[in-house]
Amino acid sequence: MKQILLLDESLQVEVFFESDDCGYEDNICLKVTESCPEEEKVFLHDESHLYLTPTQAQELVNALDQAIKLSSFAKK
Repeated sequence: MKQILLLDESLQVEVFFESDDCGYEDNICLKVTESCPEEEKVFLHDESHLYLTPTQAQELVNALDQAIKLSSFAKK
């Protein structure tokens, strides 16, 4: 998967299906990696994994889509 770079590229986000966890309901991984000085970190560890169910992932997609629509509308 392509990395999504945030916060001046010091925060990398990847989203992927974790095939090794296909037996679990929460097998969609949201991986966050930070490459910045400790005092600037948002997360406790350099790399964090958040596992989502398909329903939770879809809710996140819907929330992001709605925010995109509102942001685009506000610019007009």
